[in-house]
Amino acid sequence: MDAKTRQQEHFKDFPSTPKATQEYYDQYWGPGKKYDQDMLDWNYTTPKEGAELLAEFVEDRSAPILDAGCGTGLVGTALKELGYTNIIGADFSQSMLDGCPKDTYKDLKFCDLNDDLPFDARSFSAVISIGTFTFGHVKSDALDEFVRITKPGGLICFTINEGIYKDYGFDKKILDLKANNKWDEVEFFKSDYIASKDVNAWLGLYKVK
Repeated sequence: MDAKTRQQEHFKDFPSTPKATQEYYDQYWGPGKKYDQDMLDWNYTTPKEGAELLAEFVEDRSAPILDAGCGTGLVGTALKELGYTNIIGADFSQSMLDGCPKDTYKDLKFCDLNDDLPFDARSFSAVISIGTFTFGHVKSDALDEFVRITKPGGLICFTINEGIYKDYGFDKKILDLKANNKWDEVEFFKSDYIASKDVNAWLGLYKVK
C-alpha cells in the first residue's frame, strides 16, 4: 500500500468538508476531550515536534505566537512546557476551544482559518498550525493569511498531511509564496505525524520577509 492509499484509508470515515469537520469536532471529538485520548492512543507526536522545532528559532519566550487551529491545546501545552507565555489560540470549533487548558493561552479566538483572520497585519512573531492542513480541513490559501499576520523575520511552522499535499495545491502555494518573495524556507522534512497509523506529514518552517 503506497503512502497516499494509507492516508486515504485512515481518513476514509472522516468528514470531507470543513463544515462537516466543524460539526464532527463540536459533536464528537470536543465533548469530554475524546480528541485528546484518541491522539494519545494514536501516538500523535507532531504537536510536540512542531513546538520543539519552533523553539529552536524563537528565543524570546514572551514573543506573541498564534496557535492556528489550536483544538484542545496540544500544541499550546507543548509551547508552554518550553517556556512560552504569550500564546493566542484560534479554532473553528467552540467545543474544542472549551477543552483548552485555561492557563495555557493568553486569549482564545473562535474563527475559521479558511476565512480572513481577525488579527492585524504583522501581529505575531510566529504562527504555528499543526494538524490543520489535512483531509476536509483548511485550504492552502490560509498560508496567505498566516504570512499577512506574521511580522517580517517571523516564522510560520505547519504540517501538511502527505495525502493532500499535491491534491489540495499546497506544493504550488509554497512555491508561489517563495517566488513572490513572501517567505524563505528554513526547514521542510517528513514527520511521523500519526506514527501508530503510519500516517505521515510534511513539517515546514518558513521565515516571512
